[in-house]
Amino acid sequence: MKIWIDILTPKQLLFSEAIIEKLGKKHEILCTSREYDEVTKLAKIRGFRLVLVGKHGGGERGTKLKASIDRMEKLSSKIKSFSPDLVISFCSPEAARISFGLGIKHIAFCDSPQANAVMRLTLPLIQKLLIPKTISKDDFTKFGIDKKNIISYNAIDAATTIKRKIKGKKQLPFENKNKNNILIRVEEQEAAYVLKSNKIISIIKNIINDYSDQNIVILGRYSHQIKKIQKIVGKKAKVIKMSFDGKILLNNTDVFIGSGGTMTAESALMGVPTISYNAVPNPIESYLVKKALVKRETDPKKINRHISRIFKSSNKVNQNRAKKITNQMEDPVEKLVKVIKD
Repeated sequence: MKIWIDILTPKQLLFSEAIIEKLGKKHEILCTSREYDEVTKLAKIRGFRLVLVGKHGGGERGTKLKASIDRMEKLSSKIKSFSPDLVISFCSPEAARISFGLGIKHIAFCDSPQANAVMRLTLPLIQKLLIPKTISKDDFTKFGIDKKNIISYNAIDAATTIKRKIKGKKQLPFENKNKNNILIRVEEQEAAYVLKSNKIISIIKNIINDYSDQNIVILGRYSHQIKKIQKIVGKKAKVIKMSFDGKILLNNTDVFIGSGGTMTAESALMGVPTISYNAVPNPIESYLVKKALVKRETDPKKINRHISRIFKSSNKVNQNRAKKITNQMEDPVEKLVKVIKD
């Protein structure tokens, strides 16, 4: 069988590694993506072979539309030539439209029903949707997919991606080994579903004010974003682009402050003390908060007090709780294999 996988984000790339490991020996797989810095860098780190078609559309509706149209035009001829029997995506609008147009069956994964625009563009066109059990099927049926075509798995996607082996450079941005490591992930600003805010700026200011004697590393996403933050923090913190496999950073982190997205989930399931400032309200973040793996807090002073408590306590309880929860989760890729066979 020939399988086409369209990959648009770093998390999708890591999740696809597990899919390829399971299906790659028996099937011919083509993995495509677009020019998007965080994906292409991670692909290089992971030694992941990608065919790049088109580019990221940025933060504006008009540029997103143009990029999607251009990408579909370029992709359609390539996919027609490859002639896959099956398409797998993570609700890629281009993959949905092309698979529909060429009459190819399409299975999609999704844990982000809050991505309203993407759901409306993809769900009516796919055959099967795989979702974490913690999310209600009703959150997806309103976008035009029948409930009988939605399959739940008892896991969240981060439980799959954190199993990966670390690859790439081992040199860390934390400078002093005798200090605590605080890692801050800046929110995604160019996704259509993100509520734009500056809450992270006040959080960063308060952290560098109270913890300038510790190692503070801020993970930016875009060059303009990094320049802005660098002006604010000066030499009190290190601001970097994501040029690491995130797992190696989290393995060496004493407290992680995230926006509530992918890295927040990975941090939590790895047993790292994790604070979410909830810039990306979503059901996975809510699940992790309920399981006491993530502390949700947006008040900068309260965040600092929580960091202080973390530094004074042992992390054994957190790690044991995370291990117990992940051990109870099933493998979503096994569920995918079953759906393909059925």
